[in-house]
Amino acid sequence: MVDAVAGATPQTATQSGTKRLAESFDTFLNLLTTQLKNQDPLSPLDSNQFTQQLVQMTGVEQQLYGNQLMEKLVANTGSGISTAVALIGKDVKAGVADNVIKDGKATWNYNLNRAADDLKLEVVDSKGRTVYSEAPADMKAGDHAFNWNGKDASGKQLDDGGPYTLKVTAKDSAGTGVISKINIQGVVTGVEQVDGKTLITINGAKIPWETVTSINEVPATTTANKNDNTIPDIEAAA
Repeated sequence: MVDAVAGATPQTATQSGTKRLAESFDTFLNLLTTQLKNQDPLSPLDSNQFTQQLVQMTGVEQQLYGNQLMEKLVANTGSGISTAVALIGKDVKAGVADNVIKDGKATWNYNLNRAADDLKLEVVDSKGRTVYSEAPADMKAGDHAFNWNGKDASGKQLDDGGPYTLKVTAKDSAGTGVISKINIQGVVTGVEQVDGKTLITINGAKIPWETVTSINEVPATTTANKNDNTIPDIEAAA
């Protein structure tokens, strides 16, 4: 008789093995409990024997769980890092509100789905404290850019780093909330995996790669001579 697991994938085989082990372990414990309840007091069970069986079953259990962990790591690497690496050097937009101060500044983009009559932007630090706020005059519907100079409400320049989160509060004339969407944009300079999550680096900020909403090629820089110098007339110079 052919084992049903033989033709299965490694993942399904591991899952099947784990299920079998759980069933066998429960059966083993039930039998052991029954034996202990009904053992002959004058001839007790050999504790070394069932202890050895218990250790063996635990070892198999750990091996199966180790296989599951390895499968998860391989899956993360295959669908995460290998895909995200292709983003390096690309100009991307990501739907996140977190950013960091780099070279003394940070930039966010936000979109208002309709015009607002009251608009407030707040920059919040990692401890939930508002370090800066302003009320932009441009409250039209559409895309807007917020360029922060990295200074707090008192005008003190904050150190590079973060994260800092942008909060947008927009309301119309009736006091009804206006929907806003926040994103950051920049060239991807790095990819890494932390705690099973694939992160990409944009302007110094590390964000989940699955938050990327658009990808564009970075325009090639021209190598033309910027000084527009003309070649000297040799005959005239002579």
